Amino acid sequence: MELSRTAAPAPSPARDRPLLAVLRGERRDPPPIWMMRQAGRYLPEYRALRADKGGFLDLVHDSEAAAEVTLQPIRRFGFDGAILFSDILVIPHALGQDLRFEAGEGPRLSPTLVDHALDALQPALERLSPVYATVARVAAALPPETTFLGFAGSPWTVATYMVAGQGSREQAEARRMAYRDPQAFAAIITAIVDLTVDYLVGQIEAGVHVVQLFDSWSGSLAPSEFERWVIAPTAEIVDRVRARAPGVPIIGFPKGAGGKLPAYARETRVDAVGLDETVDPVWADGALPSGLPVQGNLDPLALIAGGGALANAVHSIQAAFTERPHIFNLGHGILPDTPIAHVEQLLKLVRC
Repeated sequence: MELSRTAAPAPSPARDRPLLAVLRGERRDPPPIWMMRQAGRYLPEYRALRADKGGFLDLVHDSEAAAEVTLQPIRRFGFDGAILFSDILVIPHALGQDLRFEAGEGPRLSPTLVDHALDALQPALERLSPVYATVARVAAALPPETTFLGFAGSPWTVATYMVAGQGSREQAEARRMAYRDPQAFAAIITAIVDLTVDYLVGQIEAGVHVVQLFDSWSGSLAPSEFERWVIAPTAEIVDRVRARAPGVPIIGFPKGAGGKLPAYARETRVDAVGLDETVDPVWADGALPSGLPVQGNLDPLALIAGGGALANAVHSIQAAFTERPHIFNLGHGILPDTPIAHVEQLLKLVRC
């Protein structure tokens, strides 16, 4: 099903966007910086807009409001990258699952695929249209030096929600299904891959410069399962997006991958790898392919701590990547109780 999208403005050269230049292999000193979940609950302007607009999903589907949320941290802090305000679960929503967000409990999807067949769902691809409209609005409003990042959830992580209907620490339902009925689980992964390729290309056509694949739950898998359900589907997405959108960088973020990161980087062929806060940056610099850009990996709790703890953490990360293209970021999303003053301190430390 083809969805109408607004044509994006012509991009300016990568040299005008430090973050984009780093993703194409150029080292910048100081490194460009953005933060995962930088558009969100730690900002008073976000909380005010959320209170006015209602629920989270209503905000995602309101393109004008979602564009405003995306732009808020750029106006306040001047980050080098703007990350699209949306959610990874728009993919299962478009595949036909019902999606709701319950206060204090997080997202819920139904029917759960641990109990229902995938082919019982009725796809509703028009549910992605507001996201493309948000992208077009933001692309038209961003400063020329700011790189615009789109994103999607990686197939394994999205599948865990589709199977269980909600997030879980151990992803037991999805892991059991993958062992018990790998054919049925593979069909879910295939459906996610196919729509994710179209979705990312749609974001690119609407105006993003870079896309990131978030695999928040990749750390729960055994090595052979990691190869099958993380590396292989991600590699397929990378190849297919590159075929349709040549030259657009793709960042892979397999949270919790640990020692499997080098294999992930080699076999998925992403343009950059995001590191979570548990990864030793010195080890990562030695283990990952030479010249591969990396992104990360400040502990979000160090940002909350601020002061000397924050300064030491920033110094350690920067010292590890003196020769490698590096984008400064958190090792996971910024937490809601992060003080604004500590974000300002972080920017001074990185950019000094």
